[in-house]
Amino acid sequence: MSTYWKANQRRLAPWLFLAPGLLMFAIYVIIPIFQSMWISFYDWDGLGEKVWIGTANYAEMTSDPNMVTSFKNNIIWLVLYLLAVPAGLFIAIFLNQTVSGIRIYKSLFFFPFVISQVVVGLIFSWFYAPNFGLLYLVIEKLTGTGIAVLADPDLATYGIIAAGLWPQIAYVMILYLTGLNNVAPDQVEAARLDGAKGWRMLWYVILPQLRPATFIAVVVTVIGALRSFDLVSIMTEGGPFGSSNVLSYYMYEKALSEYGYRMGYGAAIAVVLFGIMMIFISGFIWKMWRDETER
Repeated sequence: MSTYWKANQRRLAPWLFLAPGLLMFAIYVIIPIFQSMWISFYDWDGLGEKVWIGTANYAEMTSDPNMVTSFKNNIIWLVLYLLAVPAGLFIAIFLNQTVSGIRIYKSLFFFPFVISQVVVGLIFSWFYAPNFGLLYLVIEKLTGTGIAVLADPDLATYGIIAAGLWPQIAYVMILYLTGLNNVAPDQVEAARLDGAKGWRMLWYVILPQLRPATFIAVVVTVIGALRSFDLVSIMTEGGPFGSSNVLSYYMYEKALSEYGYRMGYGAAIAVVLFGIMMIFISGFIWKMWRDETER
């Protein structure tokens, strides 16, 4: 054994270091994914006997109006949440300067990222609150009639997304600030000598070097949009009338709240959500791999 180890220690040592992490990942991520897939084929309340119903849970989703609403809201979340990527990029470019007081500005922009999502939800709930919320009072002053954003079925989802964008933009900004520190200064200087500046400098010189940061920013933003549970729970609990529900919160309602205890149906929603995430993330990984191989 010692002879085998000496001969292969360079090849085996990395796997020994990775083994604890891989084991934990398998136990707490991989196995639960397959368990959820298995449970989705049952009618189960979480405690009693499982009853095999095949794909009935998935068939029910197609005629469930709350499921359709949750899916539509997740699409809206996904589209609008991606605004965090260009917004974070431009803020990072603005903060990537060597001027006096820039550290104070960086701290102010970084602040939302360190706040708990629960706190963010409470802050924006007060911001939107009828009669005393700042936004309500400003709109009332300008138009004569205030708008209760979270009580309006047409506006509640957009109000929650605005709350989520605040810390998400700060997170993307941090990723791009880190990426900008690794931009090759010689390429920037060469581009300046060739007359590149402004948008041409950004598009042809800066952005190509920020591809890894962009990839991570897009992936975490997509995941954040699709698993948008905490803000919905704090701000509206899916209301009013289920209009702001998303897949992750609806999954919780059906599986674990007093409205359901339908673990099988909740697991089916989780599988659908996981599938959507994998489609987007796999697409981004494939595009990044193709771009790297074409170099």
